[in-house]
Amino acid sequence: MKKAIHVLVEGRVQGVFYRVSAREKALALGVEGWVRHRQEGQVEIMALGPEAALSDFLAWCREGPQGTLVIGLTLHEVPQEGLGPGFKILD
Repeated sequence: MKKAIHVLVEGRVQGVFYRVSAREKALALGVEGWVRHRQEGQVEIMALGPEAALSDFLAWCREGPQGTLVIGLTLHEVPQEGLGPGFKILD
């Protein structure tokens, strides 16, 4: 069964290829959705997938790519509407 989550990642997460790496990890795990920078300095993610894949993806989100320093992760389960195939990087 799939579920959808909204994630805000805080810390040093911009300028370290977090979005590109998140997309690569999501695609490898079969997770759909999108990732984008927020003006406040966070990275925002909407992700849809099986619970096991989302669990693995969230574990990755807590670490991020080299050069990242994640100091906080906030997540909420959300409705699945509007999340289509693939995983996009939004502006």
